Amino acid sequence: MNGKHDVWELLKECQIPVLPNVKASSIEEVVKVSNSLGYPVVMKISSPDISHKSDVGGIILDINSEEEVKNAYRDMMEAVSQKVVDARIDGVMLQKMAEPGIEVIIGVKLDPQFGHVIMFGLGGIFVEIYRDVSFRVTPVNSEMARDMILEIKASPILMGARGRSAADIDAIINVIVKLSEMLEKNPDIVELDINPLIVYEKNAVAVDARMLKNDKN
Repeated sequence: MNGKHDVWELLKECQIPVLPNVKASSIEEVVKVSNSLGYPVVMKISSPDISHKSDVGGIILDINSEEEVKNAYRDMMEAVSQKVVDARIDGVMLQKMAEPGIEVIIGVKLDPQFGHVIMFGLGGIFVEIYRDVSFRVTPVNSEMARDMILEIKASPILMGARGRSAADIDAIINVIVKLSEMLEKNPDIVELDINPLIVYEKNAVAVDARMLKNDKN
C-alpha cells in the first residue's frame, strides 16, 4: 500500500480496537447507513487529499435524524469542495457517536535519524496548547508504554484525580505496544495519528485516525 491508505484496516489487522466506519457516497446511502448504525452519528469526509478534516468542514458531529443527515451531507460536500477545490472526494464515512470518555492522542513520525518515534498525550487543549506529550523510539514494550503515560503532567486525570473514574491504563498500553509492533511490520509508514483514542474505565477505542505511507515502497 502506498501513499494515504485505509488506516482502519491496518489498525484492525493489528488488533487495535476501532469504532466501525461505514462509507457512503450518496444521500440515499447516507440515510441507509445512518439508520442501520442508529442515531446519533458522526459524518467525516472521505478523501485521499484531506488529512485535517475539521479544518475544511469535513467533520459533523451529533447528527440525530434522517433530515439532519441529509442536510449534513449536502453542507459538507459544498463546504469541502469550496475550501479544497482540487480534492478527490470519495464520499463520506459514518460512525455511531462514541460514548464520552477521556480523549488521548497517539502519534507516530518517521525520524530520519532515530526511525519511528511514538508520541502520547491527552487530547484537546493539552496537546494543542500545553504540548504535554511524551515520546519513545520504537520498539516500545509495555513497561516503556506505561512510563510514557505516567510521564505527562496531566497523567493524574487518567488515574482518577478529583473524583473522576480512573481510565483503563492497560488498554492504552495495549494500543501503544500494538502500534509499535505494526511499525516493525510496516516500515514505510511515515506518519500515523490516532486522535482521539477514547479511553473508558474498561477498554479504549480509536475514533479517528490518519496515516501517510512512503510512495517509494
